[in-house]
Amino acid sequence: MTFMLETADTPPLISRRTTPPTWLVVALACAGQFLVVLDVSVVNVALPSMRTDLGLSASGLQWVVNAYAIAFAGFMLLGGRAGDLYGRKRMFLVGLGLFTLASLGGGLAQEGWQLLLARAVQGLGAAVLAPSTLTLLTAAVPEGAARARAIATWAAVGAGGGAAGGLVGGVLVDVLSWRWVLLINVPVGAVVLAGSLRWLVESRAGDRRRLDLPGALLVTAGLATLAYGISRTQETGWTAPASLLPLAAGVLLIALFLLVEARTQAPLMPLGLLRRRSVASANAAMLVSGSAMFCMWYFMTLYAQNVLGYSPLAAGAALVPSSLAVIIGSKVAPRLMRTAGPRLVAVLGTLIGASGFAWQSTMSAHEAYVTAIMFPGILMMLGGGLAMTPLAALATSGAAPGEAGVVSGLVNTSRTMGGSLGLAVMSTIAATGTGTGTGPQALTDGYALAFRASTAVLLGGALLMALWLPRHLPHR
Repeated sequence: MTFMLETADTPPLISRRTTPPTWLVVALACAGQFLVVLDVSVVNVALPSMRTDLGLSASGLQWVVNAYAIAFAGFMLLGGRAGDLYGRKRMFLVGLGLFTLASLGGGLAQEGWQLLLARAVQGLGAAVLAPSTLTLLTAAVPEGAARARAIATWAAVGAGGGAAGGLVGGVLVDVLSWRWVLLINVPVGAVVLAGSLRWLVESRAGDRRRLDLPGALLVTAGLATLAYGISRTQETGWTAPASLLPLAAGVLLIALFLLVEARTQAPLMPLGLLRRRSVASANAAMLVSGSAMFCMWYFMTLYAQNVLGYSPLAAGAALVPSSLAVIIGSKVAPRLMRTAGPRLVAVLGTLIGASGFAWQSTMSAHEAYVTAIMFPGILMMLGGGLAMTPLAALATSGAAPGEAGVVSGLVNTSRTMGGSLGLAVMSTIAATGTGTGTGPQALTDGYALAFRASTAVLLGGALLMALWLPRHLPHR
């Protein structure tokens, strides 16, 4: 689930072509965002089938998810800046084309490494595509109530894409095969490409400065190395050289990234943005909450299939109520923000989500669907939906048109980076809780421990939001 916005007090540079209807721009932008977010979660129900067919290890399954998420997070800022400089429509088309081709490659993969490579390229395409989805939308809708409604629709579609991934993936795996969770993107992507070529209007903000490619490579490499080091702790522990070396290398690469950003004339992430309280606090909150929320779909689908014995389709259908809950939360949030303010809504949503995680942590190997999955899932995702919109609005409010892409990319990067690192950490915690056992009860113990850890993270995130987030939306 991702967030990227811009303000439109000053009109961006727009082509002279006749402006299409606003609803059509919103629909195309939402379609692109739906595909991007869908692919974060759609593979989850297919993981057992992928493991059997391609001979993936347990850690390899984690990387089917993380290869996409890390490339997505690492190149998001580059994609946002490219949209500002070279045109949002152009980057939308480039990203969607790359994403569609990588989906084709992943669906045809014959070896595990081919699938992981395709997922990484998918993530790169998504990083180029995703920042343009909302900058195109916000360029078409004036700031105010109309934009708030458009953003809420976009957020709900994005949240619904992540939530619907389980059901869509389950249907495709049961009826066809796991390959179709990737191949389905090809015809859908082609249709959206055709519509975008015909109807979207080009816009950009700024001159054609050099992109900060070294910065993008450093932050992506640092994130991937950190995640790899965390995943190694499952086998070697936290103090073994095999874990410490990649962890230290990851920290060093991210430190080098910050050094490069401080010295370059056209930084990928202008560090001055973090001096704004709203930007710094909301992105920190996104990072923390994302590290817990991102793991929910992964562990819930594994629990449903590996412990409760659900088929892929049944596992996807089991998450439909939580899919609806996240959409409802996203749509209700703007109304609550008008009366209670963004900080209170974000804190409330996070606490509701934490209560769902706490409930889920009491799971057992033999439990009814209503108490094992449905009700705790509803609470988790209702809370996530409520928290998403105010955090995104706080992080991006008052941004200048020339900053739109980079601010949008920063928000998305924070959440996805938190999610990918959180998945690596929570997978390690789950492996610790499972121990050497392989039966349903051992797996349940591991998953429950991961949900308890996520509960603690969300409670800490709620405290962070209460102390640091601004009470009201700042304006430029």
